[in-house]
Amino acid sequence: MSAALSGVLVVAIEQAVAAPLCTQRLADAGARVIKVERPEGETARHYDRTVHGTSAYFAWLNRGKESVALDLKDSEDLALVRRLLARADVFVQNLAPGAAERLGLGSRELVEQYPALIAVDIVGYGRNTSYAQRRAYDMLIQAESGLCAVTGTPESPAKVGVSAADIGAGMNAHAAILEALIERSRSGRGQAIEIAMFDCMAEWMTVPLLHLEYAGRSTGRHGLAHAAICPYRAYSCRDGEIMIAVQNPAEWVRFCGGVLRLPFVANDPRFADNPRRLQHRMELDAVIEGVFGQHTCGEMIERLEANRLAWARVSNVEDLRTHLALRRVTARAPGGTFEIAASPLHLEAPVREVPAPGAHTERIRREFAPRD
Repeated sequence: MSAALSGVLVVAIEQAVAAPLCTQRLADAGARVIKVERPEGETARHYDRTVHGTSAYFAWLNRGKESVALDLKDSEDLALVRRLLARADVFVQNLAPGAAERLGLGSRELVEQYPALIAVDIVGYGRNTSYAQRRAYDMLIQAESGLCAVTGTPESPAKVGVSAADIGAGMNAHAAILEALIERSRSGRGQAIEIAMFDCMAEWMTVPLLHLEYAGRSTGRHGLAHAAICPYRAYSCRDGEIMIAVQNPAEWVRFCGGVLRLPFVANDPRFADNPRRLQHRMELDAVIEGVFGQHTCGEMIERLEANRLAWARVSNVEDLRTHLALRRVTARAPGGTFEIAASPLHLEAPVREVPAPGAHTERIRREFAPRD
């Protein structure tokens, strides 16, 4: 069975995380991805040398791509990019604001020139906003969008521990490209697409924004506790922590009677429904902590399981490394093979190569040489 995107040619002038994540997913689905890099290699190549001499970020997001090293200020190299685009189905770029347009590679201009092309700009802020020319990186967008304001402890805001803004933008760009390919199959026409990192995080902030605008309630920072559902947090046992989640009235009754073994708590007026439990969060936490703190994690897990209630351990990265649910695939960097968490879309991907800088430059120059 052929891959879903077999025969699709993607050209990417990309760096760091957002655009490479998008095109990695396209490559995993069978697309041919030609990655245009600076002669010294794109930004993420220089973050570290973790994976047999290759950056962890680069090893994660560039498997199965072809690398061509070009100087886009050189007229011949820029002409090669245009020849690539003349045959491409998809173009993705996440250069600094205005850089693609200065090169004549803005998405709108390209779609006018190549009507079947799907051209995607991944930007920090929307082109039609006053922030359009601001440089944008993951943590800056997390801060600017308010994500940090609802993340962390009551005493201190925090960023999400992975590149949430970049990942969100890459995922949305991937989805937009698939939609555009479906539309092109009907109309024969490509389109210019803009994905703004800020928009991605602002959408994720919808619930805190709705709470503020329609209930006048600011979403606080609660550490390992949910801001809008209670009880939904980590509680300490005698030998560790367990995260629990109570989502509906039936679960609440089972939790009080079967886990806490305090059935009267379910009918306490302070805790009768989720809004009142949130209002009296501290009093309820004291009750739950009093029970969990007397028992081991194993004892409380047994009670939770017996009452069909959700729970999780509070794992660290070492725990993830050996987690029974972790599914891996093998890839190969220039210095050797390595294992990586499998894409949720492609759990059994074949071994893919992470390209050395410019590894495919000469072959691509020959393949896309000017035609007489």
